[in-house]
Amino acid sequence: MRRETIIFVLKSNIMKQKYFLLIVILTVLGFGACGKKAEKKVAKQEITKLEGAIFGTTYHIKYLDTINHQKAIDSLFDLMNKSLSTYIPTSDISRINKGDTTVVVDDLFVEVFQKAKKIYDETEGYFDPTIGRLIDAYGFGSGKEKKNLSQEEIKELMVGVGFDKVTLKDRKVYRENDNIELNVNAFAKGFGIDVIGRLLENRGIDNYLVEIGGEIRARGKKHDKAWKVAIEKPNVDGTRSLQKIIELHDESMATSGNYRKYKVNEKGEKIVHTVNARTGLASESNLLSVSVKMKGDCADVDAYATAFLAMGLDETKKFLQTHPELKVVLLYNDENNELKEYVN
Repeated sequence: MRRETIIFVLKSNIMKQKYFLLIVILTVLGFGACGKKAEKKVAKQEITKLEGAIFGTTYHIKYLDTINHQKAIDSLFDLMNKSLSTYIPTSDISRINKGDTTVVVDDLFVEVFQKAKKIYDETEGYFDPTIGRLIDAYGFGSGKEKKNLSQEEIKELMVGVGFDKVTLKDRKVYRENDNIELNVNAFAKGFGIDVIGRLLENRGIDNYLVEIGGEIRARGKKHDKAWKVAIEKPNVDGTRSLQKIIELHDESMATSGNYRKYKVNEKGEKIVHTVNARTGLASESNLLSVSVKMKGDCADVDAYATAFLAMGLDETKKFLQTHPELKVVLLYNDENNELKEYVN
């Protein structure tokens, strides 16, 4: 599912100038017998930057190393699409949704399923990957949209909602009924980030930042400084500005918002892309943007951000009382329609 808030790495011209001067000083001082040692130190500080398009959005990868790992990264993206993309008819998840009971899922699918089950239980169903047909019906998925959904139509679609109706046994997925459609797009970007991050770590890269569609996993530092990202202000007029700068210390962060991606039906009602799995509704609330970070996987914070947006402000605050490991920035409108910020 596409996110609305853009998170990006801040670039500082001043820092670039300081870094350049540092390289010059080290090179001059190391000239002669220590020349090779100085060159080696500089090489370790070089940043490799990779970017492209994946999962219907863009990605940016930065790490402190000189080796290009693009081919390995592309291979992992391909594996993820073949396993989990609802936009590819031949993927494992698409075949399962069509009723193919012969599909034997891979390790990627198993991990995603287990993570989804954990967060589904923790959030009491606010995060639910079985809302695929509802997402399609509202016009935010890969399936056919239904204009102006009635309460009766929503009720019928809710028959296929409930992750407790799906089981995974011996690498095969079993659904209680054919109306259940799995859709993990709500945290697929976060999971893809984790997969790439683990690849870099397995190859000895300790300092990196991986971003896909605004979700981020950062480890180590950037030239002895913490990786810095920014949260966007939820402007409804199409303009873009910064709300807050965040430092990431071996953390992952995800942001979800309803203020930009929405539709207006014939009745003039705003239909947002975050569907409440407990009611089947896609109604706007006063909670405009949710950013979640933690020392853990990006898939987790990606899922929590989606759940919190469906929960709303008050329920999210209650949830956070029992989950101190989660740090949030909640942007919402108060009773006077003024933008407010909640940070725990």
